Amino acid sequence: MAKAVRFYETGGPEVLTWEAVEVGDPGPGEVRIRHEAVGMNFADTYFRTGLYPVPLPAGMGVEAAGVVEAVGAGVEDFTPGDRVTYTGSPLGAYSTERVMPAEHLISLPDAIPFETAAAMTMRGLTTSYLLRRIRPLSAGDTVLLHAAAGGVGLIFTQWAKLLGIKVIGTVSTEEKAAIARAHGCDEVILYTREDVATRVRELTDGKGVPVVFDSIGATTYETSLNTLARRGLLVCFGTASGPIPPIDAMQLAIKGSLYVTRPALADYIADPAERAELAGELFSHVAAGDITIEINQRYGLDEAVRAHRDIESGRSVGSSVFTF
Repeated sequence: MAKAVRFYETGGPEVLTWEAVEVGDPGPGEVRIRHEAVGMNFADTYFRTGLYPVPLPAGMGVEAAGVVEAVGAGVEDFTPGDRVTYTGSPLGAYSTERVMPAEHLISLPDAIPFETAAAMTMRGLTTSYLLRRIRPLSAGDTVLLHAAAGGVGLIFTQWAKLLGIKVIGTVSTEEKAAIARAHGCDEVILYTREDVATRVRELTDGKGVPVVFDSIGATTYETSLNTLARRGLLVCFGTASGPIPPIDAMQLAIKGSLYVTRPALADYIADPAERAELAGELFSHVAAGDITIEINQRYGLDEAVRAHRDIESGRSVGSSVFTF
């Protein structure tokens, strides 16, 4: 029998349970997948705490890689034995196998191991749309990236280097600073010791940066605004420290006619053709060795409680996966 992580109420990591589940056969438009590796993302904690409300009880997780075991009526793009990866709803990736809509699957090249796919599909596609869809960036541009040693951060800095984009990254410790530099971060600011806005202005001759990529949210958005150049863009793509408070539009004018956007990955991979294009570019860089995916934490699925505690405490570096 298959097993899965589920939760029946919102709260801390302790609400996650490890239990046997019935999977069944795929219906029309569905597939049954045997997971080989499951991805863990900070956004998983948003569902668990109720920040992202979902009907309860619910499964956990939105990212995994594995093998198609069976397909339902009307599924034409996949057959049993196909290697696939995915990210997105519905919840339930923290499982040994599951039935899900085929429309969310992405074909996985043989050159990409399952663990690598589980560690990078959400983070890599996020990086892909941040660098390739949000705002045109050219070689020589400098951007600010918070959490530069995180899962997205380590992919982002490597990809930015390929594009000739300079990255100023923020981290909390010297250890994370060294990791960020090793992955291509041009300048690193320890936000625990330095004033980020002041340091960014020093590094940019007082101009500020044209774009800030901020996955932290509540504790960083004001600093992010203060680092932007005139007509700069704040990209709030995560809320690790909590939701962003309401922003006074007049302050955006006073600070230099600034822009703010709160993008979601789902809106950049909703179109199958665009999703395939973004994934194809990501896979080609990884397969060629131009972008390496660091898996620094591995857990068993029955260790989901510990894994959530680790990621919320800030102990995690780079990507985390559940393996079997």
